[in-house]
Amino acid sequence: MTAAGAALSRLLREVRGCTRCAADLPLGPRPVVRMAPAARLLIIGQAPGTKVHDSGIPWNDRSGDVLRGWLELDRAAFYDENRIAIMPMGFCYPGRDARGGDAPPRPECAPLWHDRLLARLPRIRLTLLVGQYAQARYLGARRRATLTETVRAWRDCPDDILPLPHPSWRNTAWQKKQPWFAAELLPELRRRVRECLA
Repeated sequence: MTAAGAALSRLLREVRGCTRCAADLPLGPRPVVRMAPAARLLIIGQAPGTKVHDSGIPWNDRSGDVLRGWLELDRAAFYDENRIAIMPMGFCYPGRDARGGDAPPRPECAPLWHDRLLARLPRIRLTLLVGQYAQARYLGARRRATLTETVRAWRDCPDDILPLPHPSWRNTAWQKKQPWFAAELLPELRRRVRECLA
């Protein structure tokens, strides 16, 4: 293992052993993150759901199936951490909100871990910001008033960043109301992913 790989492995052990907000996690801590120093594509999502919490594998649910479809990647390619790094805004399952969906990602994770992890990913060429929480942190002033406006303004983002909606079944109606997403953004997403991973 290279020195860079060893350093990242040590940091990932620290992340996976984190108990900072254990008292607030209904299923207890189980940080979910995958990466290696050689990764070129970074996916920053929201937080694990219950299925991901159970398996410890990010995007190992229906949302992941949709996301892989958007990217035109099979499971083997998607989970090759030497090519693709996966880091959520909140590393552990946060519980449910009052409406019956998942609660927002815990606010402690990103400030505590993101910069340290990103510093160990020197080869990232494309970052996908999946959902409003990742967009809020990483787009800054480029973020628009709503997720729809932010994603629709993808051309205003730097070439190495693309904002995406969350690929949840809850967003199926959103996709039907936004035909430009499939017609314009998905082809560009797939082109950039192919170039990034080539």
